Amino acid sequence: MFEQISQPRIKTRGQHRSLLDDLPFDHAWVFDHLIPMGRDRTGDIFEGWTVLAAMAASTSRIRLGTLVTGVGYRHPALFAKMAATVDHVSGGRLEVGIGAGGDPVADEMAGLPSLSPRERVERLDETARVLRRLWDEESVSFAGKHFRLTDARSDPKPVQRPLPLWIASNGERRGMRTVAERATGWLTATFDTEPGDLARLLRVLDRHCEAVGRDPSTLRRGVQFPLPATDDEALRACSDFASAGFTDLILMPRDRELRTVERAAGLISKLQIGGSVVVVGE
Repeated sequence: MFEQISQPRIKTRGQHRSLLDDLPFDHAWVFDHLIPMGRDRTGDIFEGWTVLAAMAASTSRIRLGTLVTGVGYRHPALFAKMAATVDHVSGGRLEVGIGAGGDPVADEMAGLPSLSPRERVERLDETARVLRRLWDEESVSFAGKHFRLTDARSDPKPVQRPLPLWIASNGERRGMRTVAERATGWLTATFDTEPGDLARLLRVLDRHCEAVGRDPSTLRRGVQFPLPATDDEALRACSDFASAGFTDLILMPRDRELRTVERAAGLISKLQIGGSVVVVGE
């Protein structure tokens, strides 16, 4: 079971700590945006990796991650150091999630460049390559289209070898090829409570894995979808997504109440599926 903490509620961190370590969640995730998402873009939002570090220091069992970090916010050399630091603070419980990013409202607000989808996917691929090398190799030189490193070192290395890296992309030509080549797992999302076209994308991902010589079964597949209003509907949705081939289910509550997280936790014993279930609250 995964949960993503509602960031504006830092004052309830004691309750969150109890939930995260005591309830049967597998992972807890924060999102990484500059301003709130949705129709109303105003309101409080804390910086994702700072919150993640605080969670790492105040929990002891649950795994932690970002769902997801847009690669345009931080140079991969800095990002590699941040992730390794949180992996050490947590004692080896970090899951790194990245995506191509692209939020026109936030990007314009912060003066970030407006990039084409192709450029963003190119940066995603280069970031994934640089991160893995900095986490695993003693010294890295890299000459990409968007990033350059010369004899770069990133020590200490993460506790986990390899450090799990999730990549979010539904781009059927380039983005999903990067997932097949670079990722521990694929992340996607829907506002529906049934797989729909995502079942087809799973097959596309299988073909990319086969094309790069990877066994498709070695790639985890995570999907985020809204937590239905009733337990029966939630259980049916979980069963449908699991049957489609998703290994990790990310339930997104419609509200930001802790009781909703507790309700989701109560469903775990009723699920007749393998893999993990995640609860996400913006």
